[in-house]
Amino acid sequence: MSYSNASSSQPPSPPSDHAIEVSPNAKLVLMLAAVVAAVCGGLYGYDTGIISGALLLISKDFHLSSSMQEMVTSAILLGAIIGAFIAGGLSEKYGRRRCTMIVSAVFVVGASACAFAPDVWTLIVARIFLGFAVGGSTQVVPMYISELAPAERRGGLVTMFNVAIGLGILLANIVGFAAREAWGWRPMVGLAAIPAAVVFVSMFFLPKSPRWTAENEGMKRAIIELGRIRTSKRAIRKEVQEMRESAENVDPRNRGWRGLFRPWVRPALVAALGVAFFTQCGGLEMMIYYAPTFLRDAGFGSSSALLASLGVAIVYCIMTFTGCMIVDRVGRRRLMLIMGPGSVASLIGLGIVFAAHPAPGSIGSYLVIVFLLAFMAFNSGGIQVCGWLLGAEMFPLSMRGQATSLHAAMLWGSDLLVTGTALTLVKLITLGGTMWFYAGVNLASVLFVFFLVPETSGATLEDIELALHQKRFRPTRGNTRIVESDSDSVANAEAAA
Repeated sequence: MSYSNASSSQPPSPPSDHAIEVSPNAKLVLMLAAVVAAVCGGLYGYDTGIISGALLLISKDFHLSSSMQEMVTSAILLGAIIGAFIAGGLSEKYGRRRCTMIVSAVFVVGASACAFAPDVWTLIVARIFLGFAVGGSTQVVPMYISELAPAERRGGLVTMFNVAIGLGILLANIVGFAAREAWGWRPMVGLAAIPAAVVFVSMFFLPKSPRWTAENEGMKRAIIELGRIRTSKRAIRKEVQEMRESAENVDPRNRGWRGLFRPWVRPALVAALGVAFFTQCGGLEMMIYYAPTFLRDAGFGSSSALLASLGVAIVYCIMTFTGCMIVDRVGRRRLMLIMGPGSVASLIGLGIVFAAHPAPGSIGSYLVIVFLLAFMAFNSGGIQVCGWLLGAEMFPLSMRGQATSLHAAMLWGSDLLVTGTALTLVKLITLGGTMWFYAGVNLASVLFVFFLVPETSGATLEDIELALHQKRFRPTRGNTRIVESDSDSVANAEAAA
């Protein structure tokens, strides 16, 4: 489909002021839409994080071996990969808002099915189904928020999804620590159905994505949606003009899956998928899922291990919130390059301490906690903030649904790889060796970002698409940004001359 008036022989004129209506509550509506949609991130965080505290109880009830524990834990990730691909088609056909509603409904059914599972195999199947919602939310929600947000606020609003993930993980750890004995694991996993139902109802009253609306329902309707979330007619006119210019003369070869693998898109594909891979394969999700297990194996008691896991969740929550607040000012690329080396150093230190087999209560046992929390701080405050954001903003509209599906599938496939092999890797190369292995992965991520990921902060979605077309989507010496400053433009013009 194309934007309305796109088939006209004359270029479409910009909308007149009398055709634009600006809501006096635009800021509030935009913030509410971002918050409600981001609750899906909280559901993802809770549903994946609750297994950390529930797994000990589930293992006791169903007499699980370590391999079965890996299956129960990773089942949701297998579903997430499938859900990410399914959501891509749904978000293109029915829109970002309706797809978010479908995802929240699946959250309700999946969480309830897990709570009532009579045996371990039913639980595994239920967690795969729940994973459809987890994967679908990571595909559609960042994209929905990025298409609602103005360029200068896009980083902060999209990374609210990450903050919600952190809050969900924190809530899961609080429940796992404080209520595991009183509740048992079934109410713990079923609790997520309540906020999911709230999201489902709330989405009826929130705006559609203006960009999806323009492409599927016409520019007039898109202007109405923009009027609900923009504070000035000037901002709406400018955004409409950018959307029209981006839509003009779109080559059919640049649409959908076919367009995603065109040579001019490849730099964005490599950058977004590479960061997605390192976001999950850096070891943070492994720490969230298995921190109590690792600490118990290192000599900590079950209560101490769960309390340390709660500390992990608190640090994750604080650092993702901090990253959300600064990512637009600091920049995506710079934030990852600042925090990445800290992740490497923390994992090296953690591996050394684990290899020394510290006795409970010794200085070494306290260093385990220090290095573990330091790693969580550097990783969750850096690449975790940017991993979901880059996939939502780097791709052209004509293929954005398919691209974000592939991006989310890469995130979940990497998570599945780590989660499904973590305990086995510990058996093969010891706990200390596993930490060193992931230190190497984090070092590789820093090098990847340095050489292949440009800065996208401050750029509109249309600016990023233009940079891809003009083959300047890359970090270059002296300029790593998509949007050039005046001095950059002058320098480039002189170089071309």
